[in-house]
Amino acid sequence: MSTRKTGNRESIKGTWQEEHSYSLAVKITGKTTIYLAGVGAWEDEAGKSLAGDFDGQTRAVFRQMRDTLKKAGATLDDIVTMTVFVTDMKYRPRFIEIRKEFFTKGYPASALIGIKELARPPMLVEIQAIAAVD
Repeated sequence: MSTRKTGNRESIKGTWQEEHSYSLAVKITGKTTIYLAGVGAWEDEAGKSLAGDFDGQTRAVFRQMRDTLKKAGATLDDIVTMTVFVTDMKYRPRFIEIRKEFFTKGYPASALIGIKELARPPMLVEIQAIAAVD
């Protein structure tokens, strides 16, 4: 078990969590909390369909979250917890790898939940998150 402190956040994790890009717990001392609604993507920024493209949808979701957080004065690295919904658990390994592309200062606490369907039929992934900033 190890801890990593960066600014207002301390991540608690072991080797398994590091390999799977999440923390067991994240302790924060920030003063502002930002709650992100569930974010999904069925099209990219140019309006091209992402139906059936898990990788494309996941990257588009993280980009949308990044843009929303920027408007609120935060970054993806300020996320302390996220709940990820996928329509098929076969996507779990890809999600882990893609999440590693977007987080540079450690990983949030996280749950990955397999469900039957999401709000829009083409959606394969949806993420809800909480961020904390000073």
